[in-house]
Amino acid sequence: MSYRLIRPLFFALEAERAHHLSVALLRAMPTPSAPDPDPMLAQTVAGLRFPNPVGLAAGYDKEGLVAHKMHGLGFGFAELGTLTPLPQPGNPQPRLFRLVEDRAVINRMGFNNGGQAAAAERIAKRRRPDGPPIGINIGANKDATDRIADYATGVTCMAPLADYLTVNISSPNTPGLRALQDRAALDQLLGAVMAARGADRTPIFLKVAPDLEPADVEDIAAACLDHGVDALIVSNTTISRPPLRSALAGESGGLSGAPLHDLALARLRDFRRALGDRVPLIGVGGIASAEQAYARLRAGACLIQLYSALVYEGPFLPRRINEGLKALMRRDGFAHVGDLVGIDA
Repeated sequence: MSYRLIRPLFFALEAERAHHLSVALLRAMPTPSAPDPDPMLAQTVAGLRFPNPVGLAAGYDKEGLVAHKMHGLGFGFAELGTLTPLPQPGNPQPRLFRLVEDRAVINRMGFNNGGQAAAAERIAKRRRPDGPPIGINIGANKDATDRIADYATGVTCMAPLADYLTVNISSPNTPGLRALQDRAALDQLLGAVMAARGADRTPIFLKVAPDLEPADVEDIAAACLDHGVDALIVSNTTISRPPLRSALAGESGGLSGAPLHDLALARLRDFRRALGDRVPLIGVGGIASAEQAYARLRAGACLIQLYSALVYEGPFLPRRINEGLKALMRRDGFAHVGDLVGIDA
C-alpha cells in the first residue's frame, strides 16, 4: 500500500500517538526482506561494514524495539535510543509537533525512556551479529548530579551490545546538556568515556548540535582528534527558528526536517574543513531525497542519517534514496560511494 494513502490516517492522530502506532505496527509485522546489497554503496567506517550509507537516526526507536528490523526498509544501519542510566518519563505532553506546511518536526521529548538495564535485555535478545550495524545512543538523566558519570555508566552498560555507541551531548531538551560541548567539559567527558570503554574497542561516535560558532567547531574538532573519537555525527536538532509557515512554529524544542537542511549542511562543511578526512563524518538534518544525500556525501559525510523525513515520505524512503544515489553516481562516473565523499570540500 502506498504511504500517500495511509498518511492521512497517521496525521489524524496526535504526533506522539502516531509515532507509537508506527513502532507497534513494525513490531507486529514480519521483517521485510532487505534489498540485495550493492557493492557500489557498501563501505567500511570505524571498522564497521555498512551495506549502504543511509541510516536511521536516534529518536525513532528509543527503546530498542525495532532497530533490528530497519534493514528490511532499506537502511544500512540503525541507531536506537537515546538511553539513560535510569528510567525517566521525559517532558510533559504534548511534546512532539508536526509542522506540515514546513515539512518539519519540533520535539521536546526530554530523553523519555525506560532506562538502560531494561533496554539491554531486549537488545540482547534481538541482536544479530551478522546484520547491519546497530548503534546505541546514550545520554544523561535530567536530574543526574554527575552527568559525565552517567555517560561512563552508559558506555559500561551498553558497549557489549552495540556495534557503535553515540555520545549525545547535543539535545536541546535536557537543560544544560549542550554545555558539555564546551572544550574543558568535552575533554573531561571524552576522557571518562574512553576510560570506561577500556579494552573494549566499541567505536565511539560523538553527536553535536548545529548551533555552533566557528570557535566551537575548532574546539570540538581538536577534542575529537585528541581523544580518538571514531566518528562525528553532524548534527542534532536546532534551537534556531528560520522563517516557518506553520502555526506551531512557536513551540519550544528542537527543530528538524526540511528547515534544518541548510544549517546542518553548513555545519558539516565546517567540520570537514576543520578535520579533513581524519575523523569520519555522518551527515544528519533535513535529508529527504537522493539529491540531498548525494550533496551531503560530496560535502564530506561518509554516511547519512534521517528520521523526520520518514514522517512525510514514508518508511521506504531509504530504498528510494539508495536507488537514487546509484543513479546519480552512474551519471557522474563514480563506481563506488567512497569515491565521492568530500570531493566538494
